[in-house]
Parts: sequence; structure tokens; C-alpha cells
Amino acid sequence: MNTRVLMIYPEIPSTYWSMKHALQFVGNKSSMPPLGLMTIAAMLPARYDVRLLDMNVEPLTDEAIERADLVFISAMIVQKKSFEEAVARCRRFGKTIAAGGPYPTSSHGAIAGVDHFVLGEGEITLPRFLADYEAGCALPCYECDEKPDISTTPVPRMDLIDTTHYGAMALQYSRGCPFNCEFCDIIEMFGRKPRVKTPAQFVAELEAVYATGYRGSLFVVDDNFIGNKRTVKELLPAVEAWQRERGFPFSLFTEASVNLAGDAELMALMVAAGFDSVFLGIETPVEKSLEQAQKGQNMKGDLLTSVETIQRAGLEVMAGFIVGFDGDPDNVFDLQIEFIRKSGIPMAMVGMLMALPKTQLHRRLEREGRLLAETTGDNCDLDVNFVTTIPHADLVAGYKRIIEHIYTPRHYFARGLDLLRRLPRRPVASGATTVRDLRALVRSLFVQTFSSYGHRYLAFLARALWINPRRFALAANLAIKEYHFNEITTGILAADRFAAVLEGAVGRLDAELERMLAKPTPAHPRRIERRGRAIVAQLRKKYGQLPGDLPESLHAQFAATESRCEERITHWAMRAHLLRQGLRQRVTFDQE
Repeated sequence: MNTRVLMIYPEIPSTYWSMKHALQFVGNKSSMPPLGLMTIAAMLPARYDVRLLDMNVEPLTDEAIERADLVFISAMIVQKKSFEEAVARCRRFGKTIAAGGPYPTSSHGAIAGVDHFVLGEGEITLPRFLADYEAGCALPCYECDEKPDISTTPVPRMDLIDTTHYGAMALQYSRGCPFNCEFCDIIEMFGRKPRVKTPAQFVAELEAVYATGYRGSLFVVDDNFIGNKRTVKELLPAVEAWQRERGFPFSLFTEASVNLAGDAELMALMVAAGFDSVFLGIETPVEKSLEQAQKGQNMKGDLLTSVETIQRAGLEVMAGFIVGFDGDPDNVFDLQIEFIRKSGIPMAMVGMLMALPKTQLHRRLEREGRLLAETTGDNCDLDVNFVTTIPHADLVAGYKRIIEHIYTPRHYFARGLDLLRRLPRRPVASGATTVRDLRALVRSLFVQTFSSYGHRYLAFLARALWINPRRFALAANLAIKEYHFNEITTGILAADRFAAVLEGAVGRLDAELERMLAKPTPAHPRRIERRGRAIVAQLRKKYGQLPGDLPESLHAQFAATESRCEERITHWAMRAHLLRQGLRQRVTFDQE
């Protein structure tokens, strides 16, 4: 009988990166499928009957767990909460659980409930685990520092997913990055020597996606696609030929280093192959911070010029930015805002610095005694896990000012128009507009036209059509993404304001109930209770009016505050009872 394997991919919380609010316009449930688990599934022998359950598109049911003989679960750090809940549920059913992926690889020592950790790259550790599992002697942990040759990695199991659930498909060409950024965990997991697949291998993977019937965006998930420029230049003509034969079914995007701007040939090859955008780790315009972060590759030329060079070559630039470096000056927030304004980068993803496990930064901060806790993996949750050189309150206030500014429709759309002015008017290679694209635009028009920024939204689309009509599909896509960024930003700021309200809630309740007892005739205990519960009810109402996708820390803070308020209501009601009792005794004594 075949071994029944349930592969679980935990939920990703709603953040800037999730694109949750934008996905509703295209009718998708998640941004992209769990490529890692799909690849691991392809490595399993045929005697394993595999089901992949992505909790971002369908619920984890008891029936699915009960059916499994063996559970595989993989997650990033940001999925920690959902990961732990899934493990606990599988544990209740007595299932054997094997875990791998970025979060277990970096933090397995702190994870409970998992029977077997299969860490690092599966090409090496998975066969060892399977051999021992089938022999009945599987070990608690399988680790290896060896880096596999990924030219032998099989094509991911596309048959395990429903492509209609996803906003984009995903493939991988290389692993590893030649640079040495202090805060990065990629070089810790995959090394600094990029390992690549063969052109024929990657084209076969493109064909596998094509065979599903999917057409649209495809993310090449490499952390630095151009880490080995020589091999990439060998790959791209093969990709272009494949795309051209099929009418460019995929629009490709990836991550790359800023030095892409210095290679005109490479940019031209990427555009010809169907790449229309690239994500850059810009991080900061502050050279001192770049130097400290060991990101010297960003210091070899003017960053704004590099961005514009890539845009004029035909690639939309998306970029990541970070605040919280030790080298950041007091005005770093203004510097970030100004750089982003000039860059023509609508999708500017700004976060606060995190000390990820097993990074050089984590080790340094640990030596310096500055680590406070392990990170949540969400660099937008207004928290850091180490003692910063900028006072924490100032860092949070500055970060809030950045996101409130850059994601305001006025400024976001202005950057979008700057981008459209820089991009060539005619895309070198692109497929036809799909029914899905048109449906998304109609939904966007219906929702965003009647939003608080409807006039700016319509003005943006109109000006985009005038400035660069052949890029109107991009403009519509950017407009939809602004809806997501605006919703997330509104939620972050609203949650932060409510957290401040919670901090003073118990004190305010105490003050009011104490005043009720300070009167010549203290309030009746029942009146004290009614007033106290009315105050809690008001707090609960404000909590219920907050946008969805609140951080877990806020839920915990509200529950603790609510519980504390109930304790204080009981305390003051008892005080009222004792005071009134004492008053009655005094009146009786005076009468006697």
C-alpha cells in the first residue's frame, strides 16, 4: 500500500507582501503557490501518494489529516503562528510530522511537536530521511552543509495545485547569492556561490506550467537572478525562443542586485525574454548604513541613476527599503521618503530591520547583548527584536511617517506616472491582455472609483493612457496594488492608534470609577459595575471596528486589557460595597 503524504503550507499573514487586497480584483486567493513543497513532492518516489494542501487557498480539515500516514510541513518565519497551529492539530491525530523549509531550518531548536526535521536543501536530506523512515529508524533531525547540484532537481509537481487560485506562478532558476549582506539569511541557507539549472531544464519547467493552461505572471523566485551573469546570458535566449513560439504566455519578474544597471546586454536579454519587472534590494540611500550592512554592491554608483537606467531599459523596478540600521542618521526617514519620491518606484516596500536567526547581524547583536527576542518575520509590524541606536519610539514614529506618505494615493500615483514616462512606449515582448485582466480592471473601476481617493484614481488612469498608452495594463495593475497598500497602511496605523488606547484603558477606567466613589454618597456597586462594563463595551466596539488582519500582538493586548478591566471593575464594586456598608454602620452608630 502506498504511503499517503499530506503536505501542508501554512497561512501567510496579511502584509504588504501578501497582496491580499489586490488579489480580490483578479479572483485569486493567494499570490503564488508553495514552490518548495511542489519541488519536494517531485523528489518523492512513486510509492508515495501526495496531497498538497495550501492553507492560503483552502482550510486544513480533520478529514485531510486523518487520511495521511505522514505529514510534511514547510514554512517561512512569518508563517510561524499558522505553522504551530497546524502542527498541534496533526499532533492531536497522532500523525508523524516532518518539517523543513526556512523557518524550521533556522529555528528548529525552538519548535515543539515535530517528529523529524528535514533541513537545508531537500535534494540531500530528503533521501536520507526517507530511507530511515521506511526502515523504521528515522532520526529527529537531518542536516547537511553540502550544497546540491540543482541541475538534477526534478520539475515541480504542477498537478498538485489549482492554478486558478494564484495571482502568479513560480519557478526557480538558481540558488545562492555572491554578495555578503549582514542581515540576509539567504547566503546562510544557500551559500554565496550561485548554483543554476540548465537552460533545457528551466525551459522544461516553463513547459510544465504552460501545460496547466495557466497564462499570466510568473515569478522566478531566485534571490538574485543575476548572481551568475554568464549562465543567465546563456539561459535567456532559450527562454525568449520558447516564449516567442507560444506568443509570450508569461510575463516574467524576478529579484536582482542593483549592478544589473551596469549591464545593458543583460537587461536587453531579460526584456526580450519577457521580463517586465525586477525587484531590487536598495535598502537605504545612506552610504554609512550600506557599508555597515556589508552591501557594498549598492555603493558603486548613484542609486537613483541605476534605478532610472533599469526603468528606461524596459523593466519596472520594485524595491525593498529598510530603516533601523545602526548607521542611520536622525533624518533617515526624510531621506527615504525623498529617495522613493525621486525613484519612480510605486512598489516601494519599506520595513524595519529584523535580526533573522543565523545571520551575521543576529550573531553580532547577540555578542553585543542587544537581542531582545526572536523576530516574527514581519518587518512591518512596528516592532524590532533588538536594541536600536535610534530610540525605539522615534524609529516607529519615523517608519509610520514613511508608509503614511509613500502609500498615500497622491504620492503613489505620482511615482506611477514617473515610471510610465521612463518606460519605453512599446513593450519589447508581451502577451495579449487576458479576460482576467479585463475583469480585474472592471472590478477596480467599480470599487476604487467610489473610494475616498476615487478622483485621484481616475486621474491616474487617464494620464497613464495619455503618457504611455501601450503600458495601460501596467497602469491598471499599479492602481489595483495601490488599493492593497492603502488598506494595509490604514490597518497598520489604526491598529497602532488602538494599541495606544489600550495602554491607557485600565488607568482611565480606574480614574472614572474612583471618582464615582469619591462623592459624599458613594455609587452603588451595581452602578459601578454597569458603568465599568459600559466602558469595556465601548472599547470592544472600537476593537470590532478596526480593519481586518490585525497583528497577533494586538489581539493578545486587547484580551489582556479586557481581562484586567474586568478585574478592576470587580475591585471597585467591592470597594463601593464596603464604603456603603461602612457608611450605613456610621449612620446607625450616630443614631444610637
